[in-house]
Amino acid sequence: MKKNLIKPCVIGLGYVGLPILINLSKKYKTIGYDNDLQRIKNLKDGKDFFNEFKNKDLKKKSIVYSHSINLIKKCNLYIITVPTPILENKNPDLKHLKDVCKNLSKIIKKKDIIIFESTVYPGITNDYCIPLIEKPNFREGDDFFVGYSPERVNPGDQKHSLRNINKIIAYPHSYNRKELKAVYSLLCKKLIFSKNIREAETAKVIENIQRDVNIGLINEIYLVCKKLNLNFSNIIELASTKWNFIKFKPGLVGGHCLPVDPYYFAHVSKRVKINSRITLAGRTINDSMMDFAYNKIIKELKKYKNKKILICGLSYKENVSDIRNSLALKIFKKLKKNIPNIKGYDPIINTKLSLKNNVITAINKFNNFDVYVLITKHKKLQKLIKSLPKNKVILSIFD
Repeated sequence: MKKNLIKPCVIGLGYVGLPILINLSKKYKTIGYDNDLQRIKNLKDGKDFFNEFKNKDLKKKSIVYSHSINLIKKCNLYIITVPTPILENKNPDLKHLKDVCKNLSKIIKKKDIIIFESTVYPGITNDYCIPLIEKPNFREGDDFFVGYSPERVNPGDQKHSLRNINKIIAYPHSYNRKELKAVYSLLCKKLIFSKNIREAETAKVIENIQRDVNIGLINEIYLVCKKLNLNFSNIIELASTKWNFIKFKPGLVGGHCLPVDPYYFAHVSKRVKINSRITLAGRTINDSMMDFAYNKIIKELKKYKNKKILICGLSYKENVSDIRNSLALKIFKKLKKNIPNIKGYDPIINTKLSLKNNVITAINKFNNFDVYVLITKHKKLQKLIKSLPKNKVILSIFD
C-alpha cells in the first residue's frame, strides 16, 4: 500500500467519523459510508445535521459519500466509527459492529487494513470483530490486518478538536505500519503508538469512566450542600485553592459516552468474576440528577402559576446540537405533561428535530415569556438570557 495508492473509507459518519473523513480528505480521496441514506443525502448537499461543519468542508471534491457497500470495496483502509450503545438491560449492544464486520467480510481483499475506533470493552476487536470478518483460508495477520484507535472526539469543544489532541493507535503488525502512522498523523497533534489492541481498548473505556465517577462525586456533594444550605460554588472555589484539587461541575450527564462506557467495563468485569463497585458508582447518582432537576423545577414553578414558561437548552451538552440521550429533553417532555402552558427553546438544535419535539428555535419568539428555566447553558443561550428585560424571571437549575 504505497502512499499514493491509499484509498481510505470511513464507515459511520456521526460525531466521530465525519471529522476523520474531513481531515483525511485534505490529503487523500476518501469515501464516507453510512447506512443512513438520509444522512448521506444531507452530507452530499453540504448539510451537517449536528452543525459541526460548514458547506465548504462537506463538499470537497476529494470526498465521496456512499450508501453502497459495493462502492467501498475498492478501498484498502477502513476506519470503523459506528456507535456502540447499550441495551435496556445495560448490556453492550454490538449490533452495529456486527453488521459492519459481516459486510466487510464480503468485500475484504488481500492486504486491506481495518482500524476500529468504536468504544468497546477489552477483547472485542480480537475475540468478536475479527472472527466475524475472517473466512476460510483468509486470516487476520496473514491476509488482512486489524488495529484499534480509540476515538477522542469531543463534540462542541473547539479547543480539543481532532487536530489538537493526542491519539492512540494500536497496530500489532509490521505490514505498512509506517504508512499507517503517516495517515493517522493527519488526525491528531501527537500519535501514541501501541502494539497491544486490548490495552488500547481498555484505555479508552476507562477515560470516560473516570470522568463519570468524578462528576458523580461532585453531584453528590452538590446535593448534600443544598440540604445543608451551603453555598456550593463558594465551597468549590475554596477547595480549588489546593494544588491537586480537580474541579468538576455538577449537572446532567447525557450523551453517548459517559452514560454508556461504564456498563461496557462492568460487563467484562463480571465475566472475570469481579464486582465493579466503583465503576458504576457514578451512574447511580448521575442518573438521579434528572429527577432532582425535574423536582426542583416543579417546586420553583409553583410560584408562577398562569405565567408563560420557557424551558431553555434541551440538547445533552453545552454548545452541542445533539438531543439524542439528552436528559434535558426528557425533563422538558415530562414537564410538558403536567404544565400545559410550558414551551421548550434551544437556539442550536436542528429545526426539523425541534418541530418534532415541539421546541422553539426562532429568536423572535424568545422574548414572549415570563419565566425562563435554564438547563443546558449554551453560550448563545446565555447571551440571549442576559439581553432579557429585568422584569423577566430567570431560574438556573444548577448554580
